[in-house]
Amino acid sequence: MEPVCREAHRDWWGDTAVPWINDYFRADGTRVKGHVRLPAGARRETALLGLIVAGVIVFGNGTTSAGAGAGSGQELPRPESTVVYPIKWPAWENRPAPQPIPTVSYPIVFPSTGNSR
Repeated sequence: MEPVCREAHRDWWGDTAVPWINDYFRADGTRVKGHVRLPAGARRETALLGLIVAGVIVFGNGTTSAGAGAGSGQELPRPESTVVYPIKWPAWENRPAPQPIPTVSYPIVFPSTGNSR
């Protein structure tokens, strides 16, 4: 029985991806289980990417701590509000309230439709 390539898997864009090879027997009678045929260099690149990710996880945040007393069993101080309400604006204390100013200086006459509602 010769190696038979089952239908290649397709990715999102419809390109053929890595094919799945069905079970087969070699000429000497050795049975070969089904497997994925990776492109050349894919194992090395995947291993290299895995090492980089592992290095970032291990060494990425090694020197940071949660605070001054982290890990010493002390309770960390809780933040508290420092604002005082109502907020006072000293420059505005003695100012008079602004008066409304009309946007136009002439009268606007609306035409009458005859219906007095």
